[in-house]
Amino acid sequence: MKRSEVNRIIKRFEAMLNDYRFAIPPFLSFTPEAWQTKGHEYDEIRDNMLGWDVTDYGMGDYASLGLALITLRNGNVHDPKYTKTYAEKIIMCDEGQVSPMHFHWHKMEDIINRGGNDIVYTLYNATPDEQLADTDVPIYRDGRRYTVPAGSQVVLKPGESLTLYPYCYHEFTIPKGGGSVLIGEVSMCNDDNTDNRFLNPLGRFPTIQEDEPPYRLLCNEYPKA
Repeated sequence: MKRSEVNRIIKRFEAMLNDYRFAIPPFLSFTPEAWQTKGHEYDEIRDNMLGWDVTDYGMGDYASLGLALITLRNGNVHDPKYTKTYAEKIIMCDEGQVSPMHFHWHKMEDIINRGGNDIVYTLYNATPDEQLADTDVPIYRDGRRYTVPAGSQVVLKPGESLTLYPYCYHEFTIPKGGGSVLIGEVSMCNDDNTDNRFLNPLGRFPTIQEDEPPYRLLCNEYPKA
């Protein structure tokens, strides 16, 4: 992705959060220059990859296959210094975008439609060899438990949520014509480096072409203290 595209997405995300009156922590407004002055008191942000995250999964087509999110809080399963067992994200998805089929080996998560467009999930169980199983999928949705056939679509309208357990393959799309959607995620600790199993191998963090200075640093770009 070009840095100019990343900058535009972050500014649009900030505007959407403002429209929804969703206030974010001060560190998300730090400039790249300000980050150069931040000492070890901000190590939790660096070590647990809190902050801005924009990805095209390495495919170069953000409008179709992309995601913009903020990790607001997170523990760290690899570092006992951090004892939080939970994470929280806020996500912006645009109409026509797809978040590709994947599951997590360890993370359980709740996905909440915070407003805007619908979110359309396609769900499968994973087989022992991590392919798509042809078995009914249990659905945990706002206190209701039921099952659907493999490959079924589950639509989350604003205010609705879905619990996703480990080894549940999930892909979601945002319908065209309904605009963007604001999505919340509440989960166990998040580890994007080792806990994402994409059905078709994809990258998680983009390669950035530096065609202009960064407006905000992404969560994997912080300088060391």
